[in-house]
Amino acid sequence: MSLRPNLSFTKCALPVLFAALLAPGLANAFAPFVVRDIRVDGIQRVDAGTIFSYLPVKVGEQFTDAQASAAIQRLYASGLFNDVKIDAQGNVLVVTVKERPTIAAVSFNGMHEFDIKAITKSLSQVGFGQGSVFDKSLLDRAEFEIKQQYLSKGKYAVEINPIITPLPRNRVGVSFDIFEGDLAKIRQISIVGNKAFSEGTLLDQLQLTTPGVMTWYTGTDKYSREKLEGDVERLRSYYLDRGYLEYSAEAPQVTISPDRRDIFITLTIHEGKPYKLTSVKLAGDLLGLNDKIQKLVTIKSGETFSAAKTNATAKAITDYLGSLGYAFANVNPNPVLDREKHEADLTFYVDPGRRVYVRRIQIGGNTRTRDEVIRREMRQQEAAWYDSTSIKASRDRIDRLGYFNDINVHNVPVAGSPDQVDIDVDVKEKPTGLVNLGVGYGTTDKVMLSAGISQDNAFGSGDSLSLQVNTSAINRAAVISHTNPYWTKDGISKTTSLYYNRTTPYTFGGATGTYAVTAIGAGLNFGIPISEYDRIFSGVSFERNSINLLDTPPQAYRDFVDAYGSKTNSFIFNLGWSKDTRDSAVAPTKGNYTKLSGNVSTMDLRYYMLSAQEQYYLPLGRSFTLAFNGLYDWGKTYGGSGKPFPIIKDVYAGGIGSVRGFEGASIGPRDTATNDYLGGSQRVVGTVQLYLPFPGASRDRTLRWFVFADAGKVSNTDGTCATGPISGPVEDPCGWRYSTGVGFSWQSPLGPLQLSYGRALNAKQGDNRQSFQFQIGTGF
Repeated sequence: MSLRPNLSFTKCALPVLFAALLAPGLANAFAPFVVRDIRVDGIQRVDAGTIFSYLPVKVGEQFTDAQASAAIQRLYASGLFNDVKIDAQGNVLVVTVKERPTIAAVSFNGMHEFDIKAITKSLSQVGFGQGSVFDKSLLDRAEFEIKQQYLSKGKYAVEINPIITPLPRNRVGVSFDIFEGDLAKIRQISIVGNKAFSEGTLLDQLQLTTPGVMTWYTGTDKYSREKLEGDVERLRSYYLDRGYLEYSAEAPQVTISPDRRDIFITLTIHEGKPYKLTSVKLAGDLLGLNDKIQKLVTIKSGETFSAAKTNATAKAITDYLGSLGYAFANVNPNPVLDREKHEADLTFYVDPGRRVYVRRIQIGGNTRTRDEVIRREMRQQEAAWYDSTSIKASRDRIDRLGYFNDINVHNVPVAGSPDQVDIDVDVKEKPTGLVNLGVGYGTTDKVMLSAGISQDNAFGSGDSLSLQVNTSAINRAAVISHTNPYWTKDGISKTTSLYYNRTTPYTFGGATGTYAVTAIGAGLNFGIPISEYDRIFSGVSFERNSINLLDTPPQAYRDFVDAYGSKTNSFIFNLGWSKDTRDSAVAPTKGNYTKLSGNVSTMDLRYYMLSAQEQYYLPLGRSFTLAFNGLYDWGKTYGGSGKPFPIIKDVYAGGIGSVRGFEGASIGPRDTATNDYLGGSQRVVGTVQLYLPFPGASRDRTLRWFVFADAGKVSNTDGTCATGPISGPVEDPCGWRYSTGVGFSWQSPLGPLQLSYGRALNAKQGDNRQSFQFQIGTGF
């Protein structure tokens, strides 16, 4: 038996194309034969049937040299083999293959800039990952993709070294050793072609900067491709907002120093000339609402063209039509240019589309919160006309619940029904149970602790349960409360509470408390919604107070016992109103919160206390928020008994939450015998706070730092003001106190965190200062 010539092809020797070109030459030396059997050698993981599927011949068919060349090409092109040989032994076709190894695992050493799981997933999508066939070309591509990710972050000094480790059963492990290096810093930004505005003015519009005093903190001198693209768009917006309709820019030129540490950026722009508007018109289908839509046009003829005003007008018209049910309204502003006169005619083309109604509202992402808790906040109803105003109000109401970190409300067209949409409400839940821990440090009282446990969304029902425990050295308190925000379907809320409070107030000089006040009570309160944002609340509580005077108690508490006795009982009725238009309960950026309330006590304690609170949030651009907070309390006795306002109902100020920079509760009258903090029946507190974004935390809107200024005073409505003992009086304790400082706040996974450092601006003789304050809540 004679052996026919052997045909083989090895990847490392020749490419596929060369194998195809080689085949005709081999055909002359290859005698055709009829295949009696096919044998496959060398396979380990690949099924023999897979190889048969690539062969152009079957048993019983004639096999030629052309088919041999085609078989080699097909098997090699499958990517499964490093080497392929075809032999003929008699009438038996023998296919010998050498399989490529598979990737057993992919690992990364030294990667800190990116999430390893995300990078692994992205590489697997391009065919490089665990279980894939190992291919040197795919390895090169994976290395290139990883490097591109680092370059987009400005890390030009990155070094990537892939290490291939052979493993049993023809497998390999792939490990990427990565040296990330430092971010390349921007040494120079040049703008070429500007005439109307100075380079300094244009550079002020950019987020990227050259190194400066604060860039160690802001990081704006570190190059990022995404930030550069954003800056190019900012320049474009700057010119368009000032009428430069022919503005254009060339692609930015970015060069890097040989040591890959310094970046040089050149922006080449073409300004053109500013355009004035000769006319502003509406066109298209205005639905007979010409007058109402015309009122929404804020840009007028005779003005210089402004892209910001134009876009705001288009959005206002779109939102207005959306409130009428036109969910897919399109408003297209089109300026027609007269280049000789540098004038433009601006026309808003309005296409309302079809009016649609909402087929269904779908809730997603709530693994714990019940659907009904979210649905009852929806102001857009199913089977009703689409209303963008109601949808926005619904989103804000859901956000004000405080149960979610992120809320996304969007409409989805219904396939085959052009007049229907579905509303998808996707939420991302956050921990709503808190173990609150409070820590304060003062010049005299040293460390103070408090704690509490609460669940704002108990069992996903929307109900609130809480147990608050104060564990400070001067106070022991426990409050158990339950709130059902939808006690009735109309949204009337009900709150029931039981509380216990035992106070051994601070004594000046660090001595042991010389008296104790114990209060035990229960309350029932209702909240009645009267509009989308307004609520009236009322209720009653019963309270029993007892005072135990020890050695040398404060004179003010001895006077209280003389006037009211050591034990008192009272019913306290409350009535109030609140209005909440804030866009978020977690991290408000706009809107306000107003509350007015009054308490009237009967039986043994006859007094009333009127209170007012106002919070206002003013957005300053997209990243800054200016917040104002004011608080006022005013109390007095009634009934003509001549008794003083009950000291156990005094209000206090100082410390975190009021006037930072001063020790907690220290502002106001002092006892004439012991110098204890007494509080007062009148309190005024005001705060101005500027929230600033935290560098590198753009995805977390709750992570912010702030600068603040506080002012406050505590006094008595009868005009009296105890200044403390003669031996060490406090200078003007009932006067205004001011402070300023910086702070940091974050809704962390463990709960709300706030840290502040305040400095008293006008501390008087005898005042106790408290600079550093810290508060954290632990989520569960």
